[in-house]
Amino acid sequence: MPIDAAKAVSAEPRTTALTWGHKDILLYHLGIGAGVPATDPDELRYTLESRLHVLPSFATVAGGGMALAGGLTAPGIDVDLAAVLHGGQTVELHRPIPVSGDATQTSKVAAVYDKGKAAVIVLRTDVADADGPLWTCDTRIFVRGEGGFGGERGPSERVQAPAREPDRTVERAIREDQALLYRLSGDWNPLHADPEFAKVAGFNKPILHGLCSYGMVLKAVVDTVLDGDVARVRSYATRFAGVVYPGETLRVRMWRDRARVQVTATAVERDDAPVLTDTIVEHA
Repeated sequence: MPIDAAKAVSAEPRTTALTWGHKDILLYHLGIGAGVPATDPDELRYTLESRLHVLPSFATVAGGGMALAGGLTAPGIDVDLAAVLHGGQTVELHRPIPVSGDATQTSKVAAVYDKGKAAVIVLRTDVADADGPLWTCDTRIFVRGEGGFGGERGPSERVQAPAREPDRTVERAIREDQALLYRLSGDWNPLHADPEFAKVAGFNKPILHGLCSYGMVLKAVVDTVLDGDVARVRSYATRFAGVVYPGETLRVRMWRDRARVQVTATAVERDDAPVLTDTIVEHA
C-alpha cells in the first residue's frame, strides 16, 4: 500500500526555518495580479514598500516553501505524482503577517481519509516567530487510486451557495504571463509554464496555479468588502474545483453574512466553469 496512513499520522513533526522580506511580498502580490492600475493608491499598498501590507494568502508561499510538496515527502507517503491534485487550502491567521520575518514552520500529516477511489492527505503546518504563533495552514492533497484501505471517510466540507443574488460580483483579468510570474514565488511545476508538459497532463496549454487564483480571490474580497484591510482576515478556506487559464477572467461572487463572506470563483469565458467553491473568508 503506497500510503501507510498510520505511519504518516504518527510520524514526528518536521521543522523548517522560514525567512522572507519585502521583495518576497512584492513579488507574490505582483504574481496574483496586484498593481493594476499601477498608481492607484489602493494598489500601492501591495506594490510599494513604504506602504506595504501583506495579503494573508502569502502564508502559502512564505519562505519559498510549498506545503503540497511537504505532504508528499512525509513518512508513509509514496504516491504517483501524476495521481495528485491539490484538493483544498485553509489559512488561519493568528495575527497579521509582518513584511519581513524569521519564523519556524512545524509540519505533520494531520489525517489521511479514505474516499473510496481516492485518498485525501491533510497536511497541517504551524508557523511561529519570536513573538508567538503567526498562522496555521491545512493543505488537502487528493490522490486518485489510493482509497479503499478501510480508513475514515472524513468530514464533508461542501458549502452551498445562498439562494439569492450575491452582494458583490467582480471580475479579475488573468494576464497571459501571470503563471510565469507567480511561479517565481516557489511553485516550479512545469504544468504552469511548459505547453508540451501541459499536453501530456491532459491540458491544451499551461494552467494557472490553484494557489494563484486562491490569492487573487482573497485580494478581491479584501478590496471589495473588507475596506482593503488585510488585518481583518481571520481565516480563508477553499476547495479547488477546476482549472483556469492565463488570459481568462475570474468572476468572483460574494455573499456577506455577519463575520464571514461566502465566495465562488468561476471562469467567465467557459460559461462560468467552477474554479473555487466551498470558499469562506472569516473576518473581524
